[in-house]
Order: sequence, then structure tokens, then C-alpha cells
Amino acid sequence: MASSSSSSTLMKYHVFLSFRGEDTRLNFTTHLLQALKDEGLDVFFDEEKLEKGEQLSQALSRAIAVSSISIIVLSADYASSKSCLLELSDIMDRYSVEQQIVLPIFYHVNPSDVENIDGSFKKSFDEHETRRSVDEVKQWKTAFAEVGKLQGWHIDGSISDRPETQYIKDIVAYVMQKLMKHQVFLSLGEDTRLNFSNHLVNALEKVGINVFPDNETLKKGEKLPPTYSRAISASNLSILVLSKAYASSKSCLGELSDIMDRKHNPTDKHIVLPVFYHVDPSDVRNSGGHFKTSFEVHESEQPADRVQKWKTAFEEVGKLKGPETEYIKYVVEYVIEKLTNIGFESASEELVGIEYQKNAILKLIKQKDCRVIGLWGMGGQGKSTLAEAVYKKFSSEFESHWFLQNESLRNKFLSKLLKSNVDIGTPSIGSTLTQERLNKKKVLVVLDDVDDSDQIDYMGVKHFGYGSKTIITSRDRQVLESGGADTIHEVKGLNKNHSLQLLSTFAFKQLNPAVGFEDLSRRFVKYTQGNPLALKVLGSDLGSDLNKSINYWESKAEKLKDCPPEKKISEALRSSYDGLDLVEQNIFLDIACFFKGEPMERAKLILSGCYKGAECGIYKLVDKCLINVSSTNFSLDYFGYSTMGPRKLLRDAISMHDMLEEMGKDIGKCSRLWNLKDVEEVLKHNKGTDRIQGIKVDLSRMGNLLFQPSVFESMIKLRYIFFYFPRSWLRKEHEEYKKLHTYQDDIISLPDELRYLVWHYYPFKSLSSSYNPKNLIALELPYGKMEQLWNEVHQDLVHLRQINLFSCKNLKKIPNLLGALNLEKLACGNCESLVKLPSLAHLTSLKYLRLKGCRSLKKFPEIPNNFDTLNLSETGIKKVPDFIERLDRLQRLTLTNSMVKDVSSNISKLKSLEVLDLSGCPIVKFPAVDVRSASFRFKSLKYMHMNRCKSLKLLSELPPYLLYLNVHGCTSLKKVSFADQNLYQFDSLGDERDGVFRMLFCNCFNLNQESINNIEENAMLKIRFLAKKWAARFDCCGKIPDLSSLICCFPGNKISANKFKCQSMNSSLSLKIAPNGGGGSRFLVFVFCLVADLTHCRYISNVECICRYQLTAADGGNDGGGGGYEKLRSKISLLLFPKPEMYKDYHLFILSTADMVKEDQNYEEASFKFYIRLLDLRRGGKEYIKVERCGVHVFYVDAERCYR
Repeated sequence: MASSSSSSTLMKYHVFLSFRGEDTRLNFTTHLLQALKDEGLDVFFDEEKLEKGEQLSQALSRAIAVSSISIIVLSADYASSKSCLLELSDIMDRYSVEQQIVLPIFYHVNPSDVENIDGSFKKSFDEHETRRSVDEVKQWKTAFAEVGKLQGWHIDGSISDRPETQYIKDIVAYVMQKLMKHQVFLSLGEDTRLNFSNHLVNALEKVGINVFPDNETLKKGEKLPPTYSRAISASNLSILVLSKAYASSKSCLGELSDIMDRKHNPTDKHIVLPVFYHVDPSDVRNSGGHFKTSFEVHESEQPADRVQKWKTAFEEVGKLKGPETEYIKYVVEYVIEKLTNIGFESASEELVGIEYQKNAILKLIKQKDCRVIGLWGMGGQGKSTLAEAVYKKFSSEFESHWFLQNESLRNKFLSKLLKSNVDIGTPSIGSTLTQERLNKKKVLVVLDDVDDSDQIDYMGVKHFGYGSKTIITSRDRQVLESGGADTIHEVKGLNKNHSLQLLSTFAFKQLNPAVGFEDLSRRFVKYTQGNPLALKVLGSDLGSDLNKSINYWESKAEKLKDCPPEKKISEALRSSYDGLDLVEQNIFLDIACFFKGEPMERAKLILSGCYKGAECGIYKLVDKCLINVSSTNFSLDYFGYSTMGPRKLLRDAISMHDMLEEMGKDIGKCSRLWNLKDVEEVLKHNKGTDRIQGIKVDLSRMGNLLFQPSVFESMIKLRYIFFYFPRSWLRKEHEEYKKLHTYQDDIISLPDELRYLVWHYYPFKSLSSSYNPKNLIALELPYGKMEQLWNEVHQDLVHLRQINLFSCKNLKKIPNLLGALNLEKLACGNCESLVKLPSLAHLTSLKYLRLKGCRSLKKFPEIPNNFDTLNLSETGIKKVPDFIERLDRLQRLTLTNSMVKDVSSNISKLKSLEVLDLSGCPIVKFPAVDVRSASFRFKSLKYMHMNRCKSLKLLSELPPYLLYLNVHGCTSLKKVSFADQNLYQFDSLGDERDGVFRMLFCNCFNLNQESINNIEENAMLKIRFLAKKWAARFDCCGKIPDLSSLICCFPGNKISANKFKCQSMNSSLSLKIAPNGGGGSRFLVFVFCLVADLTHCRYISNVECICRYQLTAADGGNDGGGGGYEKLRSKISLLLFPKPEMYKDYHLFILSTADMVKEDQNYEEASFKFYIRLLDLRRGGKEYIKVERCGVHVFYVDAERCYR
């Protein structure tokens, strides 16, 4: 097993090796152990088999627990050993709970015998059952069978098998690849181990980033130089928490020196991120301040050259850039951004055998005269996989990097690259200015699957700047030559060994063929000619049923044997299709012709309406590698699915290899129309037949076309119509987009079998009265001319799930939907003429309703009470009615820029409402409710937006605990009051460690003095409560840097003398700290008030308030800053509004933050200096606003229990 060591309680092992000594110690296992050690791995290998022990020894159990990988060498007599079975059981317990990596080696045994406990293993377990307890043996058998199901190596020992040395080489390579690398190494001083660094590691681990040392090691305070050195070398990024005590530690400086050595190594590309924790970066750069003393001590104790090396590395770190904050949230975001660009190597089956070709491309990229690299090869050969691997490896070295699979993304790509809106309508980039701007950009771009050399010019490749690299994949060498490729690399198939490994992975779930299938596997490898796609598809097909016999394999091989060489690959793919049942074949053809790239959710919905068991059929195709399902970013459209907005969601999408798509389209070409010429021929000349099941065409690629209104009448089996424009076209409405017309202005006849009708710019006023939508699942007619959908007679709409009528400008009403009991989504946004909606209250399945932009809609819709979000922005709705109280699950109500003047007081009874947005409405007053119980008024409301309500005059009895109250720009607002705080519970206020409370009354110049007093009082009330929470968290957990703060802003130039007794007529002041008369420990929580003139602050993207302050101790005993004082800095990011606003005159800011909670160290005085800094992104600079006046208040908080 593994070499026992007296230090095993401290060591962490890379590999735990479990084996049966008598079987393998003197041959295979010994050679494997040596090979692992030769790679520098720590392997636990037990020289003594503790056969007599009734329990697994503590040392072995601990070794298993601290190992990253367990290798189990399953030999013929393995199960006869009690200690082996105890080890295996413990290993599988770790595997199931902690997902430890387990690698079985089936050494001269059949994997099926392990899984089924057969052969020699059955005999061993029978013997155990006569001597051991039933429960114990049952536990061993369960673990043993589970190991048999895992992917591993099968070494059968036959004459035809490969040499064991080759297996050992592959196993070691696999272990090195699988072995967990630390993504982040954390170097820290002792003064941050239990506070900042501890919380930073927690935050990184929560987002899935692997950190060394982990929190367990941090808490123990262990320092193991050899382990740390290995961890640095295995990490992608190092974080240096440079605190006051950092340079006093020799081990810290040793780590820092090692880290900087790695950074200097050009092949490592190691990222170094300094965090200047309560220290000045200039002191690090110059080895000054506290650090000067630390280095003087080292110089008296250490060799001069060693200390000089430390100082050089230390000062170099001070020159590096890191996130300009010590807040954990920003550090984590910065780390994620940096690590995302690294592109960690994947150990998936997709990359089998790719390393040699990847290295060849990497060499080409490093050649200065090689700007455009072509990857040429047949379909399925792995061109895209190879390009992606290279892209991930090198993307971090470029200013911008893109992997493009669609030429229609050109304008989006150029806009992002140049950071401005670019809209080029010509095939080439003719603008000299655009060319010059591109010429200044160093970019890495992959153009995937290019079939026309014009596409290369279309994307502006020749205009990219010096040092740019473009990788182009194509099946056509001539395309690459004509497109200007400097060099062309032929992507070749896998060699025999790699082909066998890939086939075995999919067929047998292990890395080599099963016993008895070796020769057949080699035959299939020969047939596929090393084509990865064919190997995956064929392997998945052959291995999809574990009970398939050798006879089945042989029949498949005979079928392929007679094919000519050039057709073997396509026949291998076709054989998988032929093995599907009829429903599965139809689903495959529908996906190839219509649903490739679609969201999985939508495809399942439509296909389930056409075929029974469609979902099972889809996953059968996935299992056979005929399709893939992967997470993809979709822009949110009218259904929250795909095209229309800037927001993106990660959703599962269906993808399919181009070769399989082409095969499917070829098979289905008679029943499914997707070729532009074929579609035009059928529509123009009325050639439709009853064989046609679907039509799909990109309308942007065709000219105007006239057809007969009866064109679809003969297509009685037609289930899908997709007449669509690409996403980029739909961003701009245009009359020219109406491409399809009939000879008269007649309504077109549609077959009743239709399940999915998509017709962008539908040219008719309504659907045909003869059409019965009884089978219809989804109806999408955005930008259409219709005035109504159908007559009120249709009641059989039970299958209808989605209706999309987005931006149908002439649509006046929605028909009765009484029969649409399963309707889930209704999108009528931007239907400017829509004046009437039917009652939707009975549609209990309705989850999505889009009415934004329906300017003519005056009445609040009647909807079911299961809605949690309702957006009625930019509508003509004038009143929020009394029945609003029925929507007891509503969490967010948005009426931005609508015509609402009156809001029912019943809105306050919505117990789930968290967000209310009435921004830009002509409302005069917000309803006041005279109740004495908080349970009846806005029980859950947290965010209230009333900004730009120009007519608003009164806001009374507002909930006093609101997290966000935005009333800026309410120029008529006079009176503001808050409800009695005693009626509300504040318990949860401030629980969020990054919560930012805002009270924004900017430009509300009509506020009377009583209202300003109420606003100030509410702000101080919240801060008083927050102060207790912040202090309690500090007391319990130590200082936790976070973004918790409160920001209050309103017009004025006078600071309240009652609330801020210490004031100054400029930007600095000093105050006396009241003596701590209680004797116990306490905390100081500072609140400050600033006055500034915002008249010239129109283009503010961000506003920062910076406070530099000094705390002076009464007895000079505080050693935090030396000499009895401590210098500190705090910053609050105000981020007033994301859009430019015109600010006027003087405003007051009341501010406080958890960062200004300080444990009282017998301080007697505090002095402050304030700055307000603008980050003007429009002008790309920073400027400061003068602080005219300032005031400070101190809350004294006794140390109490921790608030959780």
C-alpha cells in the first residue's frame, strides 16, 4: 500500500496505493510505485500487511483521508485479504462523501467479475461469510461491486496485450493529469491568519476555487516548507496578503521569494496578486515603515545575500498592481477574472491524444511572422477541440480574445473590441478610422468552421494589430489559402493507441478494451481512421447496452467492412442512426434540421407535443453521442429565452456536430425543408406535399417572395414552420423585413397539425378562421401586422404553452383564452395599440407576462395569484386597483415610466412584496394607511424606487427599515415621514455582510425642514441598529472586511447640531473620545456627515468618499501604529446612479460603514480628513469635489454576543 512514515500525521499524500502484496508486490506494484515517485509524488505504500488486525489501523485510515487519489490494484487474491477489503471500504466511503478520486487497476482479472463478485472473488467472499459478521461482509461486497463500476485500466496479461511498462506510463500520466492542482496559493503573515486571510479563503472556496493552505491548515498555523514549496509550484495564482507583520516572518519572505522566481519564469505564466492590508504600498516598494525594522532584524541574523534577495523580491511586489481594495468581495472577483483567462487543462475524453498537435500549434503562435494560422482537416477530426485548447492556453496573453462560431456576430465582436458601437453593413471594413483603431489592438481570435474565404475578410482579420493571432478552422484548404493563412496545419486523426483509448472510454467506461473485445475494438479503430467523432459515436453505440454480445459487435464490423475507405466514417455514423427506433430517428432528424442550438427547455416542450417519450428519446441521443447538451449563455428575449436583451442566463442548449447535422439533413431532406432554394421552390410554385413535416428558413437570406394563400393546404402533416430573422436583425425594425407576401391580401390557410408556428413579420391581419389551433404548442409572431389572433370561438387550446406577439404594433386585443389552461408565457411587449386583455386569472399555469411598452393599455391586468414578478413599465395603466392584495406571492412590482397616478392602499397588504418601482410615474402621493400593526403594512418591502416622480408631493408613514429608498429627482416632494419604529422588527437588518443601505433624496429641493429632520432621524436610527450588528460581528469573528454601509443624501448645506455635535467648516476635524467608564470592552462606530456642491457633477459614474483618520491612545500603549496612535483609511463607494444625472446645488451625505468599527484601545482622540472623488468614465479620469463642511458622531457599543 504506501510507505509508512512517522510524519504521516502531518503529511498529505498525492496517492494512496492499495494492493494485495502476495500478488503484485514484486512485479507490477513495485514498478508503479517507483514510476509515481519518479514524478515527485508522495505515495503512501504500506510495507506491512496487518492481516491480524480486526480494524483498519488508524495510520492507514488517516493516510487514506489525506490522499488526493487512491489507486486500487485489483488482483485475483485481493478480496481474500481482510485488510485490503477494509482499505477498499474506507476508500469508497471517502469517494461517496468527499468525491475523492479513485482509480481501479483490473490486474489480470475481469472488471465484470469485480462488479458482479464472480470468479475467484465469489470464493473469497464465501469464505469471509463463514468467519465474519453478515453486516461486515455485506459492506465489503457493496464497496467492492462499486469499484467494479468505476473507469480504470484493464491489464489482462495475455500475449496480445500491451507491455505492463506502457500501462504504467499511461497510468502515471493520467494521475498527473487528474491530481488536483491548487488554483490559488495564499501567503500571509501571522497577524491575518485568523481574521482577514481566514475569511478570504472561505470566500474563495465558496465559489469553487481551490486554495492552499486551506482553512484547516490556517487554523492550526502549520508551516511545512517542503509542502508549501510544492504548493507554490502547483498553483496558477499567488495572493500575498502584505500586512504589518508579514516581513517579520522568514517563512513568509521565503515564500515570496519562491513566488517571484516563478513569476520570472516565462514558461510558468504565474499570476501574483498583492493585497496591501492596512499598509501603504509605497512602504512595500521602498522597504520602509514597519518593514524597514523587520529587514534590519533579519540582516543581523541571516546571511546578507539571502536578505538582499528577500528585499529585492519584496520591493518588486510593491510595484505590482492588485485590486485597489482590501474588501474580500473585490479580491474574489479579481481572482475569478484572472483565473478565468488561464484555461485550466481538461482531463476529459475530448482531449485524448491532442497534446502533440496542440504543442505544434503553440510553436506556430510564438513565431512572429505567423499571424494567421489555418487548421485544416475533415469533419469530426477535432479541429474545434484543438483550436479551443490552444485558445484557452494563450488567451490570457492578449488584450482581447474571442472564439467565434458565427459570422453574424461581427458587429457585436467589433463593438466589444473597440468599446464603442460599431455597425458595418458592408462585406468588408471600409472605414479608415475603424481599420486604424483595429490596427492598435492585440487580439487572439478563433474563427471556427469557415467555409468561405470572404468570411475572413468580413471579420477584419487583416486589420488586427501587431502581435495579434488568428486561428481559422476549415474543411477546405483552398478557403484557408485564399483567406491569407500564413501557415496551414493539417489536423490528423488519432494514432492507434489514442483511438483505442477513446473508443474504450465510451464503449467500456475504461481506458482499454474489455476482455474478449480487443481484436474487435482494433477493427473499429481501423474503420474510423482515427476520427474522434466517429470513435465517440461508435463507442457510445456499441457500449450503450452492457449486455450486447460479441456477435452484435461482429455484425457491426461486418457491415462496415464492405464499405469503401472514403465512406467508412460516414457509415460508422449512419450505423448509430440506424440503431435508433422510429421515434428516436424522427427526433434526431428534427434536431438536425430545426432545433440545433435551441434551448433544451424549448426543444423538449415542442418535441414532447409531437412524440410520446420525447424526453427519453433526447437523452438516448445524448447517450449515443449523437447530440450534446451543454450550458450556454442566452440573451433574454420576450420569453426569457434567447434574443432580445442585454441580460444573459446560463441555460442548457442542444448542440450537434456538423457532420451529424449534415447526415441528418441529408436523410431528412424529403420530409424537412431547410435548404433556401428548396423552400423558395416549394413556396413560389406551390409544390408542397403531404410528406413535408417542417420548414425552416432564414428570411434575411431571401428576397421578396409571392405565394398562393393555399400554399400549405397540401402539407397536411406540417408540424413546424420557422420563418425567422437572425437575432442581430431583430434589434432594428424595418418595413423591408416583410419578405413573404401573397398575391392578394388574403389570410393564409394553415394545417391543423401545426405544433410550432414561428413567423417573424407575419404579413396578415389575423390567423385564418378555418385554422384550428388545437395542436398548437407555441405561437411566435413578433413584429407582425395582425390586428387580432383569431375569433373568440376557439376553446380547444389545451396544448398551447407560449404566445409571443412582441412589437405587433397594430394588435388591439388578445382573444378569449378560456381554453388555454396550460398557457405558461404570454409576451405582448411593445404592442402599442393593445387596449384590452382578457381576464387571465384562471390561467394558473401562467408564469410569464410581458406587457412593457403597451402604451394604450389603461387597465391593470387580472392575473393569477401565483406571480412573483410583474413588469408593467411604459404602459398606459393609470391605477393600481384594490384587487392587488390578492397577489399575495408577488415579490416584485415594476411600473417604471407608466401613467400611474393612483395606488390603492391595499398594496401595503402584500406580505411578500420586496421591490416596488414607480419611477417616472405622475403619482402625486403614496397611499398612507393608518394601522398600528406592522403585519398589515409592507411586511417584506426592502427596495422602493420613486425617483423622477415629478408630481409627487407626499410620502408618509414609510417603513423605517427599507434597505433602499430612491426618491431622487422628485422636485415637488415636500413631506416625508416614517412609521413608528416600534411597530416594526429590525432583527434581520444588517445581516448581509455586503449590504449597502441607501436613502437617496438628491435634487428634492422642496423638502421642508420637518421632512429633512425625519430623513436624518431615520438614517441615524438605522446606523444605531447597524452599529450593534457590526460591532457584534467584530467581537465574535474578528475584523471582517465587507461592504456593509449606509448612504443617505439630500439637499442642504447645514449639518444638524443635534446629531453631529462635532463639526468643522472645512474637510477635517478632531474630536475627543469619551472615556470608557464601564470598564468592559467596547467598540467605536463612526458616522460622518459631509456637505458638497454637486452642481458640476453631471457625468458621474461613481462617487467615492475617502476618510483618512488617526486614533490616538491615552496611555501611548497602542502598538498598532507606533507612538500611541494608529493611522487608518476607509472608503465608501456611493455609486449614485448608473446613468448621467444633472445634480444641482449643495447636498448633505450621512455615511457610515462596517469598516469604521474599531475596538477601543483606550483611545482619547480621533482626527479625520475627508475627500469626495469622482470617477468620470466619460473623460477617463478622476477629480475631487470640495468638502465644504463635515461632522462626526460616535456610537459607543458595548461588546456583546455575536449576531448571526
